[in-house]
Amino acid sequence: MPAPEQALTSLAAELRADGSVISPHVVEPDSPPALGMLVAAGPRAASAPGEYARVVESVREGYLLHYGTPRFVIAPDSDLALLAGDYLYAHGLSLLAAIGDAEAVAELADLISLCADAYTAGVAEVPALWLAAVVAIAAGSGPPHAAAKA
Repeated sequence: MPAPEQALTSLAAELRADGSVISPHVVEPDSPPALGMLVAAGPRAASAPGEYARVVESVREGYLLHYGTPRFVIAPDSDLALLAGDYLYAHGLSLLAAIGDAEAVAELADLISLCADAYTAGVAEVPALWLAAVVAIAAGSGPPHAAAKA
């Protein structure tokens, strides 16, 4: 299992090797996996910090392919970017399902939905949503977090 600091390079290598339609468009990432390292440092991720980092960074790359500037999947057109984003969302959630953390699966599903709602409302970047979700996955959440999402 890769270290949390290697989450992006590990994901990029995996995607290049999987033979999918996006494989030829994967480049070496040049930024640190900041959110992945944050989630990996939390007590809820102690059993598999590298995998939790890969989960968060996979979903983050999916989000960036849909709404921002991706870090390691450079799609030549918007259709492939959308497809690759969906692929990375699903990949991250499947990694998390393999860990068996249903609470974190629900948290990321909420995050994906809230990000789509924000984008539809004209808000292109939502760092507070990402930070809140990553902290909830890393350390747990409670009623104030649930109320904020509502």
